[in-house]
Formats: sequence, C-alpha cells, structure tokens
Amino acid sequence: MEAAFFQLNLSPQTHWGRGSARKSVNKIKGWDRRVFLVHGGSFQRIEWLYDALVEQDLLVERFACAQEPTLDLVEQGSKIARAFSAEVVVAIGGGAVIDCAKGIAGLAPASGPLLDYLEVVGKGKTLEATPLPLIALPTTAGTGAEATANAVIGVPAAQRKVSLRDRRLLPQLAVIDPSLTDGCPADVTLASGLDAISQVIEPYVSCRANRFSDALCRSAIPVGLGALQSLMQQETQAARDDMAWCSYCGGVALANAGLGAVHGLAGPLGGVMHGAHGAIAGRLLPAVLTENSLQASGEAADRLLEVKHWLANAFGVPIPAAIAALDAWIDQSGLPRLGEMGLTEEHIVPVAKAAAESSSMRGNPVQLTQAQLVNILQCSI
Repeated sequence: MEAAFFQLNLSPQTHWGRGSARKSVNKIKGWDRRVFLVHGGSFQRIEWLYDALVEQDLLVERFACAQEPTLDLVEQGSKIARAFSAEVVVAIGGGAVIDCAKGIAGLAPASGPLLDYLEVVGKGKTLEATPLPLIALPTTAGTGAEATANAVIGVPAAQRKVSLRDRRLLPQLAVIDPSLTDGCPADVTLASGLDAISQVIEPYVSCRANRFSDALCRSAIPVGLGALQSLMQQETQAARDDMAWCSYCGGVALANAGLGAVHGLAGPLGGVMHGAHGAIAGRLLPAVLTENSLQASGEAADRLLEVKHWLANAFGVPIPAAIAALDAWIDQSGLPRLGEMGLTEEHIVPVAKAAAESSSMRGNPVQLTQAQLVNILQCSI
C-alpha cells in the first residue's frame, strides 16, 4: 500500500502548545498591518485576540462565520476583505471558520467568481492570483484544517459540499494551542473528535499511505481514541492536549496521504442534510470500516486489522467485536444517527452516486461499488 513516491505538503511554520496563541500576536504583526480577522458566531470568546492586535497598532476588520461556509458567505467575505485592502487573513475558530477564511484568502485577490475555482460543481480553475497569507488558530480539535490546503465550501444550489483546492491555501502559520479548546461543549467535542479520529484512520488505511503519514497515524489513533473517551467522562488538560495533537496529525496525514469513503460520502451528505461535518463523519466511520474490512485483502486487510486492534484495546473487547464496540460507544455518547440529522431513503442512491466521484474516494483502500456505498448509508441511517 505504501506509495513509491510522495511529497510533503506542510505549513511553513507551526507553533504548538498551551500559551502559543497569545505569543502568536507578535508573529501576526510581522506579516502586515491590515488584518482581516475571521471568527465564529461568538465574538466574546476571541475578543482578547482582537484587542491584542489593535494594541499592536494593526488595522483589523472582523468577519463572522457562524455556520459552515457556503459559496455566498465566502463571496461576501472576500468582497469585504477586498474593499478593506486586507494584507493578511487570521482565522480563529473551528474547521468551518478556518475553511471560510481559506476561501476568503483565495478569492479576495482573484478575478473570477468562486464557482470558477471550485471542484466538481464549478470549473476547477487554478487561482490565478496568489492567495492572501493565512494564519490559523483552531479552537476545536477535529478537522485539522490548520494543516490542509483546501477549503470545504457548501454549494446549496448543487446540494453539495466541495473543495477549493490550492497548495498556496496552506496556512503560513498554524498555531495549535490546546487551551483554546478547553471547555468545548460535549456535543462539539464528540463530533469534532470523531472527525479527528476518522482523519488518522483513513490516511493510515489509504492506498496512498506513506512512511510519513504512517508515523503520525500509528501514534495518533490510540492517543485520539483514549483522549476522546476521557473527555466524554471528564474535562482534563491532558486529554484536550492529546485530542488537539490527534486533530493536527489528522490534518497533516490527510494532506499527504488522502482520505477514504467516510469523507467521500460526507461531502454529498453535507449538502442534503443539516448535520455538522464531524457528526456525519463519526456516524459513518463504523459502517465504512466494516465494509472495507469485508472487501479488503493483502496489505489493506492487514492495516484494517491493526485499526481493529487499536479499537479493541480502547474499548476492552476482542478484536472481532471492535467495530461494533465503537458503534455502540458512539450511540451511548449521544451522537445522532444520519436519519436523525435529516437523511432520508430518497437521498441514499443519489448520495452514493455523488460519493463515487469524490476526490476523497480515491484514497479508500478498496474500490467500493455503488451498492456497497448504499449499504454503508443504510447501516448509518
């Protein structure tokens, strides 16, 4: 399964550790004076950063992303950033905020509409202008968006979530400060944590896996499983630190080894239902692992067996019961099923067809038929 050739896509600078967010203000000042600050729906939580930037005599324009980014929201933000003559984009928030900021950083200097540059539903053109430099400070441990070169953007008219993809969208500085995730609500912790775990499992079993991604994932899978179980019982700094590390490893691993059927299905599902991306990914993970295990052979089967071994250790069950134990734990932790998030039977076949065209599906360890993708959805509904 290991690719004969691979190249590394990494942010030029990454700062890690508690307190690194406040220390990053001086680094931000080194980019330029006109800062476009993208944040979530609650300004109060990140007001300290706004104040710190203003105290550094920087000109700051704020833009709120209170939802998963859509084509209209990114275009609105890019127009404001352009009118402000933004010189650097700073994103502080969850994966949705960072993806929105990436879209704005890419589109603000561009000459065309966003659809020109989106894959699948758009023209897939390359950004002809260099994106604005981006600095990312994640406040959830899930998507690893601070380490990736794409922005996932919803296109409601097409009922799809698709990517704006360009290596220059990699943040110039990623600041992973686990203290920014302290106190994250349990439902957000669960959904984002399952996304993080799926993003270290999928690159590990990917047909594009390599030595670099393997080194990250082998460590991060058991660490992430243990941290998320702990956080569902009690808030601790150690578990938050481990979950943030798992999330970052997932972002780096997927950027360098790809994903699989969980994310291949999650894109089109996000366009037809109202669940958060992490919740969708978490609900799909057991069924995808089961289907892949049934179809895999050779090294792919060996890697899936390793994953089941880690799951079995995490949940204290025999290896044959590992995936079922994960599914039961997800149920017990309160994650809704896809049907509760809005998936209906009439959506299943169209979603399966759309998933087959997803770029994420190229990394799946086995080629799944439409019928097998339908079965995954039916097991998750």
